[in-house]
Amino acid sequence: MLVVDDVVEVDAPAEVVWSVLTDFDRYGDWNPFISRCRAELTVGAPIDMRVQQLAPRPIPMREWIHSVTPGREFGYSMKPIPFGALRSNRRHTLTPLTGDRTRYESHFELAGWLAPLVGLLFGRGFRRGFPGMTTAVEREAERRHAA
Repeated sequence: MLVVDDVVEVDAPAEVVWSVLTDFDRYGDWNPFISRCRAELTVGAPIDMRVQQLAPRPIPMREWIHSVTPGREFGYSMKPIPFGALRSNRRHTLTPLTGDRTRYESHFELAGWLAPLVGLLFGRGFRRGFPGMTTAVEREAERRHAA
């Protein structure tokens, strides 16, 4: 299993951080890992992304939203490959803190018997990309809050 977890405390209220995470049309403006994103935040809806992996060009990805708690969390995953070969889970979780601060937790996991091979091919990009996005969410939310 490949797991990439990252947590930051953001100097902005949860509503601001949520607005950054769910403003999919603007991902390309601030997000170093997902250069393009289109989605309706509805369980069962697709989320289409262009992911800046290690390849010279972005990789198109389509995953499916599996959970939404407005203002608090949303998650999505790929359609599992049969026979337990590969499955993913991506989750964004916000926890309001005192003083207009928010804990943002980013979680990604890849499991199944193909996960070690996919990890060899793409793991370095995931380990760089997901934390890069977490930092970018923090910066963009703080920028919007200060504006």
